Amino acid sequence: MARILAARAQAAGPGARLPGSRALIREFAVSATTIQQALDRLVQDGVVVTRPGAGTFVAARREPEPSDTRWQDVTLQASPVDTTGLDLALRTGEPDLLPMAVGYPSSDLGGDLPLSAALARAARRPGVWDPPPVLGLPSLRSWFGQQIGVSPDNIIVTPGTQSALSTIFRAIVPAGESILFATPTYPGALAIARSAGQVAVPVPGDEDGLRPDLLERALERTQARVLYLQPTFANPDGNVLSAERRRKVLDVAARHGLFVVEDDWARWLGHGDPIPPPLIRDDPNGHVITVCSLTKAGAPGLRIGAIAARGQVAARLAALRMVDDFFVSGPLQHAAIDVVTSTAWAGHVRRTAAALGARVNRLTAELRSALPDFTFVPPRGGLSIWLELPAGLDEDALVRAAREQGLAVGPGRDYSIGDHPSGHLRLSFANLTEHQLPDAVARLGAARAAVQA
Repeated sequence: MARILAARAQAAGPGARLPGSRALIREFAVSATTIQQALDRLVQDGVVVTRPGAGTFVAARREPEPSDTRWQDVTLQASPVDTTGLDLALRTGEPDLLPMAVGYPSSDLGGDLPLSAALARAARRPGVWDPPPVLGLPSLRSWFGQQIGVSPDNIIVTPGTQSALSTIFRAIVPAGESILFATPTYPGALAIARSAGQVAVPVPGDEDGLRPDLLERALERTQARVLYLQPTFANPDGNVLSAERRRKVLDVAARHGLFVVEDDWARWLGHGDPIPPPLIRDDPNGHVITVCSLTKAGAPGLRIGAIAARGQVAARLAALRMVDDFFVSGPLQHAAIDVVTSTAWAGHVRRTAAALGARVNRLTAELRSALPDFTFVPPRGGLSIWLELPAGLDEDALVRAAREQGLAVGPGRDYSIGDHPSGHLRLSFANLTEHQLPDAVARLGAARAAVQA
């Protein structure tokens, strides 16, 4: 009865008078005691108020007391969480902008994968909602092991690359110590290091990838334990570590007792040319720790990845993964192994390579035609072009002007270490169709004209 009267009071609105007790007794055919108990309950809950001699009225709605969370400023102090570059890469829901800053391929590239059907099948498996093995499903560990080139015993399944990198950095590098980054670099890895209180140290490279001579200098200066790099189709510049430099990096790692964290994020995002094998295949002694993920090649929601590691560090990583979140979702693991072992996966990888290759070729042609004084090296894999700006053109102003023209681009400073502009833009071609790319370049040209006006 109290719920019925509360609903009536809500419909009537503040200040409205409810029918008297006798009228309610007649209407609902209940006892006077029942009506009185219901009204007493509503008075206690602040829904109605009684006025002797006048009746029962709907109470005025109480405004919530303003909260004061300023005390948290003192307790929390400065925030160690740095999301530089991630907000743009993850931003969605801006229909008025062409998204050349987004970090994922467009949904049409993953539309041929039977993900929903695989997840539905996984949900019907007996025991699928029970805890899976902490290190991951044996079948999925075996598949990742084959792809990376290590034993399944060396594989830990993770919920994507970001989680894997967080585990590795925290497991090896104490707060306050340095991590070396091949630059330009992935801002998500920088964010992890900075949030953990680690010091990010740049090691520049060129078209052949990280420079081993600069790596030696950085190690002499910092005594760092970890180098982070993407040797295959690095984000953002798309560079591939040359065969000679692969050997030199591994030699430096062996001499200095260095862990090399290989982010093999683009393993299935080549544009058609042969893809170098993971760096870990050339290192039997446990210096290289490789991470990879199905998220970029499959779908953003397919957050399944893996860590490949040898030696004592593997046990430490497995223990920290357990502490962080026990295990990776069983249904998602079952769906993932269903998809990657189906005939659809190989076809999907081929079609994605063809589509990305066509898009980068179109973007290359448009940039060279419309903006010939901007320089870049066309990538052979990955999702973006690293565009060097002409001397004197303000990077920050160009990013703002592009947005005013309806184009979102990645500021080069987000992929650098330091606060100064890098003189570059990251242009993701993977989230636009081939036919949208000329319009995107035209908008960038209009932005450049506005900056220089």
